[in-house]
Amino acid sequence: MTESSANKPANGQVCHRVKNGVKPGRNGFIKNHHHYHHQQPMYCYPEDKDFVPLYQDFENFYTRNLYMRIRDSWNRPICSVPGAKVDLVERVSPDYNWTFDYTGKVVEGVINMGSYNYLGFAENTGYCADASAEVTMKYGVGVASTRQEMGNLDRHEEMEELVAKFLGVESAMAFGMGFATNSMNIPALTGKGCLILSDELNHASLVLGARLSGSTIRVFKHNNMQSLEKMLRDAIVHGQPRTHRPWKKILILVEGIYSMEGSIVRLPEVIALKKRYRAYLYLDEAHSIGALGPGGRGVVDYFGLDPRDVDVMMGTFTKSFGAAGGYIGGRKELLEYLRSHSHSAVYAASMSPPVVEQIIASMKCIMGEDGTTLGRDRVQQLAENTLYFRRRLTEMGFIIYGNSDSPVVPMMLYMPAKIGAFGREMLKRNIGVVVVGFPATPIIESRARFCISAAHTKDMLDTALSVISEVGDLLQVKYSRHERLPSLD
Repeated sequence: MTESSANKPANGQVCHRVKNGVKPGRNGFIKNHHHYHHQQPMYCYPEDKDFVPLYQDFENFYTRNLYMRIRDSWNRPICSVPGAKVDLVERVSPDYNWTFDYTGKVVEGVINMGSYNYLGFAENTGYCADASAEVTMKYGVGVASTRQEMGNLDRHEEMEELVAKFLGVESAMAFGMGFATNSMNIPALTGKGCLILSDELNHASLVLGARLSGSTIRVFKHNNMQSLEKMLRDAIVHGQPRTHRPWKKILILVEGIYSMEGSIVRLPEVIALKKRYRAYLYLDEAHSIGALGPGGRGVVDYFGLDPRDVDVMMGTFTKSFGAAGGYIGGRKELLEYLRSHSHSAVYAASMSPPVVEQIIASMKCIMGEDGTTLGRDRVQQLAENTLYFRRRLTEMGFIIYGNSDSPVVPMMLYMPAKIGAFGREMLKRNIGVVVVGFPATPIIESRARFCISAAHTKDMLDTALSVISEVGDLLQVKYSRHERLPSLD
């Protein structure tokens, strides 16, 4: 037996060379407390001894001791349209979620309470699907070029004109990926010497875009106008660190609906502060466009505000429109600048023609330009479903977060151990839900997140609510101490 092989731990044993989490220098063992037989051994070869660990200690602890135990709650393949009901591919794990085997069976008719299909446009039949199929036959699926080269179709131009009209702004521009719409365009708008004031619960795409910009970033408390105003005042009084020169520009980053909290931004107050301190406002309407307001035009429509008061209106097509990609709307000068300076515009491939047509068709439907009231009816139905579902959950004794008009409904589980249990028990009863834990939320604020759709019927919602109540009693997650009033229905 060689020196190197003698020092390697046997399968299933804890590495005897690691004591108190300290790495012996000669052997090149990576600092780690325990190495179980499920994991690949964490030692490295002599030529790699100077490499640092890829993961921090706590991240490794979380992955090994929590995530792997409840991994079956995520990444589950579906084999149907993600509508009000969905078909799931059945899978089993012979080794405690390290690998999955597919049985070849399909779990049919699962009520879908997790997709962002707010207006029910994620469908394979009807006006939108027929329009997309027709365009596919004419243009194909891929464009194979960027917008600035040979990939600018007439359908792209029509879509952007329609988006601008829908938002009530001068101009709009579309991008093939919603995440990249934020992460690639914020760096084009701000840079060194600029200040970004970001809500503490902003989406990862906004956080990444702010970091890539090289701007100074300061975080204010979630939806707290006192915190935001204090930062604005301090920024103007003190200026940049050390030099105290004025900031080149101050950009406020907020979302319309916060996807993990279900809260709606206090937009009228944000706009008032922005005007008072002469800052710029960047509004991410990924979850609110189509889902809020009497006309489905988002949080600006919801509060009855002027779209021109928002400097940069951003949103995605992946949710209410049942398509893919994102957009930015605003003044014409802003959009002309982004067309030549945004990396996502210059280097990314053009949007797929059938996706573009899905956006055009669904947006015309919401605006009523298809000659029907189907779009307006769906917006109204979503609002009714949201109010009903939220009220019933509260009556049952659950703690839910967010605004009463938000179709994103987080229901608190708190304990990480109940994440997997809730997801599995719901699926046993043919209800598909999304459960959320660390690092998307604080580790002791685990939750289930329901997304309400206009495609959900009253019977579907009642079935889901009945099952949620049953599982809530089983897992003891009805934490609310408020007096429960009988339903008015």
